[in-house]
Amino acid sequence: MTTYDDRASLGDLTSTVERVRSSVEGVIEGKPEVVRLSLTVLLAEGHLLIEDVPGVGKTMLAKALARSIDCSVRRIQFTPDLLPSDITGVSIWDQQRRDFEFKPGAIFAQIVIGDEINRASPKTQSALLESMEERQVTIDGQSYELPSPFMVVATQNPVEMEGTYPLPEAQRDRFMARVSVGYPSVEAELQMLDVHGGVSPLEDLQPVAHAHDIAKLIEAVRGVHVAETVRRYAVDLVSATRTHPDLRLGASPRATLHLLRAAKASAALGGREYALPDDVQALAVAVLAHRLLPTAQAQLNRRTAEQVVQEILQRTPVPAAPQQQGFGGHGPAYGRQPRRL
Repeated sequence: MTTYDDRASLGDLTSTVERVRSSVEGVIEGKPEVVRLSLTVLLAEGHLLIEDVPGVGKTMLAKALARSIDCSVRRIQFTPDLLPSDITGVSIWDQQRRDFEFKPGAIFAQIVIGDEINRASPKTQSALLESMEERQVTIDGQSYELPSPFMVVATQNPVEMEGTYPLPEAQRDRFMARVSVGYPSVEAELQMLDVHGGVSPLEDLQPVAHAHDIAKLIEAVRGVHVAETVRRYAVDLVSATRTHPDLRLGASPRATLHLLRAAKASAALGGREYALPDDVQALAVAVLAHRLLPTAQAQLNRRTAEQVVQEILQRTPVPAAPQQQGFGGHGPAYGRQPRRL
């Protein structure tokens, strides 16, 4: 297991994240929590789903994150006539070589931006399933590895809007977290008019980190320690979604894994080499809610999946901080006593 060498190395890694965060926040004003979640998903080797109404900066957020890192970026505009081969690639017959030659599709990039993903048919959406989970693409019986690091940042409009297809459950489950950008505050919108009124800030955005820097960050996040009590707490939260009366589909074991990975990334962003129950609590709604399906009665009562997760957080006991020394002798097993939500 990879661990931090010392506190200084951890500081070097977090400084890289701060540069990326500042770069993205220069484009997305007034949404620091959204930017932080995006970086958390990136460092946790996950994929991000950005859902909101048109015009609030979903694609701008995805582009700003991609341009802040010096890596390969491809953008896919999902439309009803988009074909799976447009995403994965296709084998073409080469007359001179008298053999098939594989032409990679748009998925062969380190950061893939899927714009309005739910405007394509379910058949096309399914082309992302293998790449998002196994980080490879299989064409004509041949598997091709995707570059590392690899992240899909997809945007979608609410399903109530015209021309959208609901994402299949298997597709939603592969996104580590879902975030809603939301409307900006009055002050942030006024600042946006000053900054964006002339030219797009994306035009002047320069990379502040390299792909190998992100790879080092990801490797460091893998070494973040998670105490047994914190792991059990995450399992208890996910298990509660499977028996809740307002849900007809609970969270999968993949959701538990994603929640734990996200908590480790959140700890690293906070300058800690151990995860707290607070990290799990703060990420539970973003990681779990989009995977849950409310019952028909819950929908009639206007109960949302987010409300159910909040209720589960209230009811699930939070583990108390043990007194003994924890990982590496750096302090308690996971720091201070976590607050109750």
